[in-house]
Amino acid sequence: MHIELIGLLAACCTTFSFLPQIIQIYKTRVTDGISIGMYLIFSTGVLLWLIYGLFLNSPSLIIANGLTLVLAVSVLIMKLIWK
Repeated sequence: MHIELIGLLAACCTTFSFLPQIIQIYKTRVTDGISIGMYLIFSTGVLLWLIYGLFLNSPSLIIANGLTLVLAVSVLIMKLIWK
């Protein structure tokens, strides 16, 4: 259980690191420095990690990658809307 707690804490740090980017994009509507290719590849990788976590039944992998996927796709959507 202690190892899973470390995973959950790490997941919180990496997942919520997207929030400052999302807030800045939302406030400024500026997405010039955002790479669509990078976010597509990243989102695909996160989706695969989510699937992997589901197969392992790992709460830290499932929660972290589920939330990260939502946040990364949000950046992609804003990039496409405010291009």
